Amino acid sequence: MLTKRIIPCLDIKNGRTVKGINFLDLRDAGDPVELAKFYAEEGADELVFLDISATEEKRKTLAELVYHVAEKVNIPFTVGGGISSVEDVDVLLHNGADKVSINSSAVKNPQLINDLVAKFGSQCIVVAIDAKQINGEWKVHLVGGKVPTEIELFAWAKEVEERGAGEILFTSMDHDGTKNGFANKALARMSKERNIPVIASGGAGKMQHFTDTFVDGRADAALAASVFHFKEMKIKDLKKELKRCGIPVRL
Repeated sequence: MLTKRIIPCLDIKNGRTVKGINFLDLRDAGDPVELAKFYAEEGADELVFLDISATEEKRKTLAELVYHVAEKVNIPFTVGGGISSVEDVDVLLHNGADKVSINSSAVKNPQLINDLVAKFGSQCIVVAIDAKQINGEWKVHLVGGKVPTEIELFAWAKEVEERGAGEILFTSMDHDGTKNGFANKALARMSKERNIPVIASGGAGKMQHFTDTFVDGRADAALAASVFHFKEMKIKDLKKELKRCGIPVRL
């Protein structure tokens, strides 16, 4: 069994880390550079940095901030938000990102996935999918969850893999910030149907939720924000508990 990864997520707005509930009611969670450094020292396996308003505000991810974060960390670092071209990715990788995450731009122009994979390799390209249940069906949402589509979650995940993406970051908007656990039923189906790693996002509130998403949700990695940002849980303690439960983690 491959080692399961714990990934803190830094949602960035106006140069600060923020956290909300169901993608709304954002509150400040600190300086992203200092948080990134802290998490790297705490034992995080990777970091995800999402400039959550870049697409909505039609601007590029803050490349300079990426550079300063990369200076402080020695673990893989994924950056997303406002990425819509090969050139955008080039800038971020040159500033220290290890991987990039694309979301709205991939839905609007699926060929972008192919183009990025051809230039940078699958291992570098993460496709983030934000979805929520509408009348019992999981539908993909864009622009930080503000724009609903008719695209079905599992069909889109299949296309993403076929186009060469290396990983899927699936956020359940219904679970985001609620601290009631991850969307394990949907995660388990996605993990079963897809051959690329699936990162669970949305709903972490206690250590048991991580155990559940690795066992019941069959997730390859679990991403969380507020439980780490507001010191409700230490990554070191979480990993010890996961190990105790028989889940392979890097201590």
